[in-house]
Amino acid sequence: MAGLKHILAIDQGTTSTRAIVFDAETRAVATAQSEFTQHYPRPGWVEHDPEDIWRDTLATARQALAESGVDAAGIAGIGITNQRETVVVWDRATGAPIHNAIVWQDRRTADLCARLKQEGHEAAVRAKTGLLLDPYFSATKLAWILDHVDGARDRADRGELAFGTIDSFLLWRLTGGTVHATDVTNAGRTLLYDIHAQRWDEALCALFDVPMGLLPEVHDNSHIFGHTAEGLFDAAIPIAGIAGDQQAALFGQACFEAGMVKSTYGTGCFMLLNTGEEAVESGHRLLTTPAYRLNGTMTYALEGSIFIAGAAVKWLRDGIGVITHARETNDMATQVPDSHGVYMVPAFVGLGAPHWDPDARGAIFGLTLGSTQAHLARAALEAVGYQTMDLADAMVADGGDPPATIRVDGGMAANDWLCQFLADMLQVAVERPRHLETTALGAAFHAGLATGVWADLDALAATWVRGDCFEPKMDAESRATLAAGWHAALAKTLTGTGR
Repeated sequence: MAGLKHILAIDQGTTSTRAIVFDAETRAVATAQSEFTQHYPRPGWVEHDPEDIWRDTLATARQALAESGVDAAGIAGIGITNQRETVVVWDRATGAPIHNAIVWQDRRTADLCARLKQEGHEAAVRAKTGLLLDPYFSATKLAWILDHVDGARDRADRGELAFGTIDSFLLWRLTGGTVHATDVTNAGRTLLYDIHAQRWDEALCALFDVPMGLLPEVHDNSHIFGHTAEGLFDAAIPIAGIAGDQQAALFGQACFEAGMVKSTYGTGCFMLLNTGEEAVESGHRLLTTPAYRLNGTMTYALEGSIFIAGAAVKWLRDGIGVITHARETNDMATQVPDSHGVYMVPAFVGLGAPHWDPDARGAIFGLTLGSTQAHLARAALEAVGYQTMDLADAMVADGGDPPATIRVDGGMAANDWLCQFLADMLQVAVERPRHLETTALGAAFHAGLATGVWADLDALAATWVRGDCFEPKMDAESRATLAAGWHAALAKTLTGTGR
């Protein structure tokens, strides 16, 4: 590995899989991407075929390597970042999944979560995991598979099955079934991992009726997890870094100091505040979560999770045909002076932080005969800004200082209109890095630390370059009026089941 200066990053997201080869100056030398099918068996249910994910992961990795001109022997390591909370259970002997992956957006276990809350378990669960009892997280999804796939519980008890989030499944496949492991950021999203003791918790596993023998080993984010199996690439490559997508984005944005904030805009929106070595407990229903662990030292974050951001734009495109491409929303938003009183509350799969209402459903308010496609597009973008505003307000209410800046990334962050609206509603400068591939870059950073491509966090921070900066321009009265309209619309969608 000594002297190698390229990293292969695998970014396995909710709607697509990408592979990017980065050099030591963080330039993306080559990129390959493939979208895959979303499955919606019932309202509120979301599934993926793990074989689709594996096929696309291998294909995009091979394509990126081929286009980069760097062969496998020239890659120092592979970094994996993944959609979090999504659950896969597979056969240890064959590697075959026993059911489709149940995706983080899936709400089928809402009733179970409600029952556990009613029984008074949430406080104890939260004290250990930093999370809430919500179907967003992995444990109830895992329990559902064990309870609904014929013979699964008996097979799990006999040690025949393995559980993992997507990173674990890919690691298993990449290593030819020799490594069953994960990292602290993915483990910390399962409701089964004590983020303070930093271990799987026997009492939590008993609560969710999950056999501990299903669970992977947990390591630091920068760690040599294993090597690729013979035949996958021209040479064996170390898998040297793993991080859940939002923590990877925090790392890729070089938010290494307590108080630094990043917000990622993809399918959902996820804002993370680095809190250093202190695990801050939120009084406003934010999540306390591992940010990264290096050399055994944990750094924590406060997180606000919004389930629908870019997915609302995707719905405008695929669901009702208002647009033909996501980038059109930037121009459409500028075609009209305002949203014409139209508010979209994109609770298509319930509402995340700070409301945590799994039974809320999407709604559009204020439609008149004067409403146009442009107003709908603008309302969808504004909803992202309003939801981010709610997260930022909750972080300040939890005792955090208002951030000096917020670093944004993800596909939607390329939208100038949205970035300016974020700056206006949050009343803070919004910084967009020169390179928006920060999630994949975070995985590359972890792998590069483990393999010597970068020496330390200072070396990583030196690579971060600001692209555009959006300063607040909106007057206070206009901001207050818009915020009041949003909160009025939001109140009409809340069912109260999240409290």
